[in-house]
Amino acid sequence: MMKPNLIAAAEIDRIDTWAKYSAPMCGSCVSSCCTLPVEVKIKDLIRIGIVDEFELGDPPKNIAKRLQKEGIVERYNQKSEIFTLQRMSNNDCLYLDRKSRLCTIYEKRPDTCRNHPRVGPRPGYCAYKPKEVERERNPRTLDKF
Repeated sequence: MMKPNLIAAAEIDRIDTWAKYSAPMCGSCVSSCCTLPVEVKIKDLIRIGIVDEFELGDPPKNIAKRLQKEGIVERYNQKSEIFTLQRMSNNDCLYLDRKSRLCTIYEKRPDTCRNHPRVGPRPGYCAYKPKEVERERNPRTLDKF
C-alpha cells in the first residue's frame, strides 16, 4: 500500500510561491491553504462543536488549557483572544481529510477559512499548489526473464 503524499505547508513569507486568487483554483488544488495555521475565536470553537456555549463564562485561558491537553489547540494569545488550531505532523489542519483533501467540517468551518483568501497572510492571493496528474494505475513493468 502506498503512503499518502504529504503536502508541504504554504510558504507564508515567500510571495513568489503565492498566486493571485480566482475561484476555479480550489477545484484543482491540493488544499494547500489547509496547511496554514488556522486562527480562531471562541465563537468558531463553539460552531465547530469543541466548546460548549455554557463554557463562555469560563476564562478563555482555561478553555485553551483544556483544548491544548486534548490536542485541538496549539496555542492561545490572551491579548487578542485568538486560539491557533493544532495541525497534524505534516502541517495539515486537523479537520482536513488526508485522502480526499476536503474539509471534514466544511459547514462549520472557522471564519478564517470562510474568508480565505480575502483575509489572511496574503489577502487576494492563494498558496495554490495544483494536484498532480494521476499516474496510470497499472504502470508497465519489465517482463521477468
